[in-house]
Order: sequence, then structure tokens, then C-alpha cells
Amino acid sequence: MKIERKVIKVADLINGYRENGSDGIEGITAYGGQLDVRPPYQREFIYPDKDRDEVIRSVMKGFPINVMYWAKNIDGRYELMDGQQRTVSICRFTAENYQNFSVDYRYFFNLEEDERKNIKNYELDIYICEGTPSEILSWFRVINIAGMKLTEQELRNTAYTGPWLADAKVFFSKPFCTAYNIAKDYMTGKAIRQEYLERALNWITDSEKLSSIEDYMSLHQNDKNAHELTLYFKDVIHWVQNIFPVYRKDMKKVNWGFLYNRCKNNKYDPQELEVKISALMKDDDVGNKAGIYDYVLSGNESSLNIRAFSDSMKSSAYERQKGICPICKKHFAPEEMEADHIKPWCEGGKTIPENCQMLCKDCNRRKSNK
Repeated sequence: MKIERKVIKVADLINGYRENGSDGIEGITAYGGQLDVRPPYQREFIYPDKDRDEVIRSVMKGFPINVMYWAKNIDGRYELMDGQQRTVSICRFTAENYQNFSVDYRYFFNLEEDERKNIKNYELDIYICEGTPSEILSWFRVINIAGMKLTEQELRNTAYTGPWLADAKVFFSKPFCTAYNIAKDYMTGKAIRQEYLERALNWITDSEKLSSIEDYMSLHQNDKNAHELTLYFKDVIHWVQNIFPVYRKDMKKVNWGFLYNRCKNNKYDPQELEVKISALMKDDDVGNKAGIYDYVLSGNESSLNIRAFSDSMKSSAYERQKGICPICKKHFAPEEMEADHIKPWCEGGKTIPENCQMLCKDCNRRKSNK
């Protein structure tokens, strides 16, 4: 792998600066068309205004800004690996036809001639990496240590660029993309930070019994499109909407794809499910309301995070029993026993003092396994 240091002027950077599509959503180029400012793995422009303005103030005063990193492609062109936010800030302020914000109440055209000249002559420190895709990915992980770090999915995207990823990002990663529009009520996270894409990949990886997201991305990297993933994602959301027609905000916390993979072939009555869900939502013993959806489909009681007996309840039960386990009739120290519902929670037993008993650990586990 070869790493070269290069110093360029702002005037060289903004030469041929172009944003394709609204807000550069279809790509950005600069440096005479030789620099891909927004490769497929990069996020959209998300710099806060105050940070963007500080970059311009630093350039105007001649202060140094952080080093930026480019990768050299086999065709001799460059991809911007680190420094997109700084690059776009400088170009949007300085490049002709892109002076779309002011700093301290002055646009670039409001500046004195010598101020504009100083900005265009400002020197940027660039490190250029040339090597194999794996070498560049390795280097990218090393330099991703400052500023607004890339997420794990953004880092994955560096290794699996191609038509499949480009198509997947249109569906999952753009502001107000299709995935966001159909699933925003059922998911948390931000599409722009690749969180919708990562969630969908987690789900389909589980569905296909693959070991990792990387396995799925490597298998499909050269596919012409991401239709398999987008159709799967739509199927998950439509399934959720069909069997749970009553919407609740807790649904945003559910990992729906995993439930879909396990339960999609089972038949459910949405009305019967709603009766159970409504009752569980009112149950104070249920600590994890989002887990109700898993429970009504699979019977997995652990997903509910049932309220535990308090220490005072346990102590009272222990004293009442005089340390005797009611099942094996043996005496145990308090730390050798565990609290248990006399009437199981699933049969309507509540987490109250009257329903608490202390069992030795062996008896409690045998009872739980029945």
C-alpha cells in the first residue's frame, strides 16, 4: 500500500464542484471532476451549522483544519474517505453557484477581493492512499478515529461498493426514503446513518441463516439491484401491519424481522391477539411492553421482563417459611434460595407478597423447566 501526502489549494478543490440531484443526493464531485466527494459508503451532509461555519472561519483566518484522506482508484481518480463535511462546507461557501450560506452575515461574494483571494489560496493537507480494496478498508478503519465517526454499517459499506449497494441506499439510506416512509412507525434509528439498512440486513441474514451481515453483502455485492432485500423488508412491515392492526408506540422497539422469520408461516387471529395485547399492556408486572408482541406470538415469557419480587418481599417469605423450601422440605440460607410465584404469572399470579415463596435453587429451576 502506498500513502502520499499532497497539498492543494481551495481554488483547485472547488474547480468543477458539482452536486447531482437535490442537495447532492445523487453524488458530489470536485477537483476538476477527479474527486468523488460522496462515494457510496459516505453519509449525507449532516454537519451542524455551527461546525460548518467554524470551518469557514478557520479558512478565512488561515488557521489549519484537520488533514483529509483520499483513496486513489485504478482509473487514477480519487474518492474522499474522510473529510466530506469539511470539503462540502468549503465548496458550498466558495464555489461559483454554490454560495448558499453566509458566515457572520457575509456570503463569499460579500467579502473583499483580498479576502476571497486568501480563501482560494488556502492550502489543504491531503493524504492519498493507493492499494487493494482490503488495504484501503483497513486504513479507513484506522483513520476513523475523530470527528463524527462512521457507524459500523457505514464502515461495512466501504468494502462492498457496487450496483447492489447503490440501489440499497436509494431505498434505505436517503432522507425520507421508501424504507423510512413505510416503516418509521415500526423502527427506531436514522436512515441517513445507515441504521435502516443495517436493521434490514440483520433480519435477512437471520432469515437465510448466514453468520453475518458481511456474508450477505459479499454474496450480493455485484447484483444489479437490491430487490431481494427491499421486497423482504416490505413483506416484514406488511406482515406486522396485518396481524397487529392496532398501532402502539412500543412497536418501534420491536425487532420485527426476527419475529417474522420465526412466525410468518403460522396463522393468527388479529382480534384474539389484540385482546391479549390489551390485557398485557395494562399489567403492571410486565416491565417490557415491547416484549408483549414476542410473547403473544411465541409464548416467550422472558421477553416480558416480569417484575421481580422486592428484597423485602423475599425476606418476609423467607421468615414466614423459617428457611424451609416447601418442595424438598430442607433448610437453606437466604442466599441459597430464589423467589418464586406460588401461582405462576402466566396463570394470573401477581408479583405481590402473598404470592411469593422462597425455593431452593434446584427446586426452583426444576419447577421452571416443567
